Amino acid sequence: MAIDVYKQWLGIPEELRPPTHYQLLRLVDFEDDPEKIRAHYKKLNNVVRKYATGDYMLESQELLNELAKAMLCLTDSERKREYDESLGREFTEEEGARKPLLRVLADWGDIDKSQIREIEEFADKRGLTTRDACVQMKLVSPDKAAMALAEELGRSYVDLETVFPDDSVLDLVPRKLVKRNGILPLFIDDDVVLVACTDEPEHELEDEFRLRFNKPMRVVIATPLQINQGIAKYYAPGERDEALVQDVTTGKRTKSKSKSSSKTKSKSGSKPKQELSADEKRSQQMVAILILCWVTIGSALADQFVIKAFLFPRWAFFFGLVLIIPPIAFFMLRDQIRGK
Repeated sequence: MAIDVYKQWLGIPEELRPPTHYQLLRLVDFEDDPEKIRAHYKKLNNVVRKYATGDYMLESQELLNELAKAMLCLTDSERKREYDESLGREFTEEEGARKPLLRVLADWGDIDKSQIREIEEFADKRGLTTRDACVQMKLVSPDKAAMALAEELGRSYVDLETVFPDDSVLDLVPRKLVKRNGILPLFIDDDVVLVACTDEPEHELEDEFRLRFNKPMRVVIATPLQINQGIAKYYAPGERDEALVQDVTTGKRTKSKSKSSSKTKSKSGSKPKQELSADEKRSQQMVAILILCWVTIGSALADQFVIKAFLFPRWAFFFGLVLIIPPIAFFMLRDQIRGK
C-alpha cells in the first residue's frame, strides 16, 4: 500500500504537491536564517530516520535525500537567491560582499571583535588557517568554524552524520582520489555532483569530477573529522580501489583501476583476490619452500621408518613416495614458490 510520506511523516497537506523547499522543511517562505533552516532540517531528519529500518526503508531514504538537497540549496546564498527568484521573490538590493570568517564569527557573537587580531597572529605564527586557529584556541567548535567558513565562501555547510552518500556516486570515485584530496562525494542534485570538502577545491579536482561524471561539481563544507570518518566508513581498505568510469560518448560505465588499486580478479571471475605486497610475497614464498622441503623429507622418512617395516620390495614404494608426492606438492604451491 502506497504511503504519502509528505502528509503522514511531515504533515504537509495534499494540495502542496510537489512541495517547495520551504514547505518541505516546514519554513516560512523565503526564510533567510541558515541556522533556522539547518535546525528545521535536523528535526525533520530525525523524524524520517525512525522509518529507515522498517517497511518503508526505501521511501525514508528517498525523503532523507530530498530534505538534504532542500537544506543545501537554502543554505547556499547564491543558489538560494536563484531559487527564491524562481518562486517570484524580488530583491531590491544587490547581494553584499561576503565577510571573512573571523568577521562572521564576531557577528554571530562567538568571538569578540577585539580577539580578531590575536587569532590572526596565532594563525600566522603556526602556519594555520584562521578556521583552524579558532579551533585550536578553543574559541569555537569545529562545526561552528566550518559553518563560518561556508558563510565566507558562500557555500553550504553539511553535517555528514545526517546525510547518506549515494553508492552510485561513490563507485565512480576511487579511494585514492578521496584520501589525497580529503573529500567525500555525496550525490547528484540538479545535475551537479555534490562533494563535501574542508575548503575550496583545486581546479584540477573540479576537472577530474567533470571527466568522471560529465557534470560539474558543487562544494559543500564539512569538518575535517567528519570527512575522514566518512572516508573510513565508505572507503574501507580494499574497497572502491577500482572506480567505475562514465564514458561520456556512449554513456556506459566500465571499471577503471586507480594507480593505488589493490584488487584483482581471480581466474574464475567470481571473487576478487587481494594483491600482496612485495614483503608479503617473499614471506609466502619462504613458507611454501619450507612446506615443500618438509613434504620431501616426510616422504623419505615415512618410507624409511614406516613402509620399510611392513612392505616389500622397499625401492618400489621409495620411488612412489619421493617422486610422486613432492611434485604434487610443488604443483599446488607453484605460484607461492615463484613469488606470484
